Amino acid sequence: MMMMMKTTVRRLLPLRFLSTGAPSSSSAARGPRLDPGPLSFEDPGAFRVKSTKELLRALAVFRFCSVPLLVNNCDKLLSVARGVLGRRGLSLLLRPFVYAQFVAGETEGEISRSMTKMADLGLRPMLAVPLEEDLGESTGEQRYEENMASMLECVRLSHSNAWTTDPMMQLKITALLSPELCVKLTALLKHQTSVDLEVLLRGLNGEPIRFPGLDERENAHLLCGLKRLNTIAEASVHKVRVLVDAEYTYMNPALSLVTMAMMKKFNQGGVWIWNTYQCYLKESRGFLQEALDVSSREGFSVGVKLVRGAYMDKERRQAEKEDRPDPVHDSWENTNHSYNGNMELLMDLISQDPQRYRVIIATHNEESVRRTVQRIEELGVDKEGGSVCFGQLLGMCDHVSLTLAEQGYAVYKSVPYGSVEDTMPYLVRRAQENRTVLQGIRKERDLLRLELHRRMRLGRGGR
Repeated sequence: MMMMMKTTVRRLLPLRFLSTGAPSSSSAARGPRLDPGPLSFEDPGAFRVKSTKELLRALAVFRFCSVPLLVNNCDKLLSVARGVLGRRGLSLLLRPFVYAQFVAGETEGEISRSMTKMADLGLRPMLAVPLEEDLGESTGEQRYEENMASMLECVRLSHSNAWTTDPMMQLKITALLSPELCVKLTALLKHQTSVDLEVLLRGLNGEPIRFPGLDERENAHLLCGLKRLNTIAEASVHKVRVLVDAEYTYMNPALSLVTMAMMKKFNQGGVWIWNTYQCYLKESRGFLQEALDVSSREGFSVGVKLVRGAYMDKERRQAEKEDRPDPVHDSWENTNHSYNGNMELLMDLISQDPQRYRVIIATHNEESVRRTVQRIEELGVDKEGGSVCFGQLLGMCDHVSLTLAEQGYAVYKSVPYGSVEDTMPYLVRRAQENRTVLQGIRKERDLLRLELHRRMRLGRGGR
C-alpha cells in the first residue's frame, strides 16, 4: 500500500494538478399510503405498506446481521455451505432470505417487478452492478471489457423503464481499471508538481496518452480504462446519472482525478457524473472544497454523493501497519460534524445555483436527514427540483426512506442485482464494511416488531 500524502500536499487534488491549458410481486406493496405530516421516524406505520412475509423476513435478516461473529465470518460460512449444498443448493437457501432482502433479482423481469413495487412506494432505484476489484484481484482486459458490457446494460435498464423520471446508477472505477494502476497513480500524484487534466481528457476521447511516471504497458491500460469509462458516460449522458463510488484512501486520489476528467467533459450541460465524498476522513472537507474550486474555475457542474464511509476498520489497520496518521476521524461525533458541515456547504451552494450543484444525502443517520430537511426548508430549496435527494440501501432503513417519500422528497435506494453467485460476495463485502450500521438497526427491528404485533392484535397476520 502507498503512504498518505505529506500534510502540505495531502488534499485530494491541488488546483495546480488540474490545469487544462462525471422479487417479490408488487401486489403486496399496494397497501395504504401514509398521510404527509411532521417529519418523524418513530412511527411503525411506515411499514404498513409491507406484507407480513416481508416483515418476518426483515426481522430474521436483521437479527442475523446484528451478530458481529456471524457478519465477520459470513464469507467463511458461505464457503462451507457451498461445499455442503453445492451452488444450486446454496442459491435455493439464500434466495428467499438474505438475497430477497437486499437484491432486486436476477432476470430483467424480476428486477422490473421489484422496481415497480419500489416506485409504487414513492422510492427510486439507483442500480448497482456488483462489480469491483481490490489489490491482487485484477483479472485482465477481457474481464474489464465484460464489466463494461454489464454496466452498459445497467444504463439500459435504468433508462428504458418507467421507474423514475430521473434515474441513477452506481459505478466503481476498479471494475474497469486495475486497482494496482490506481494505487500507482495515487503515488505519482504525491510527487508531481503538476498533472495536466487534459491528458486524461485526451484519453477519454481515445487519443494516445502518456501519463508521467507510467510505463508503456501501464499507459496502454490507462487508455483502455478511460475509453471504457467514456463509453459508459456517453451512453448515460442525458439519460442516467452516474455516481462514481469512493473506495480506499490508497487509491481515491486517482479515482477522483479520473472522475474530475469525466465531469469536465460530460457535466457542461447538466450534472451527469457525480463523485463520492467520505466524511469519516479527516481530509474530507479539503477534498470537497478542492473539487468545488476546480469546477468553478473550469466551468463544469458538480454532483456529490455524500456518505460517512464504509472502510474504517481497514483504513485504520493499514495506517497503523504503515506507521502513518489515522486518516479516519477519532470519534463518531467528529464524523457527524464533518458530514453535517459538508452538507451545509453544499446546501448553501445549491440555494444559490440549483442547476449547477446536486447532492444525494446518502446516509441512514436520522439526525443528518433531519438537518438536511431543515436546511431545505430554511433556504427555500425546491425539494422536487432534483438538486437535493436522499439515499439508503435496499432492504434497510425503510422507516426513513418511506417517511421521506411520503413527505414528497426524492429518495433513492441503492439496488444491487444479479445472480446469487454474483451478488453474495458483493453483499458480504458491504456487510463487513458496514458493521456499525448493521449493529445499529435495533430501532428498525423494534418498529418492525411493533407493526407485526399490531397486525396480530387485529387478526391480520395473514395479510
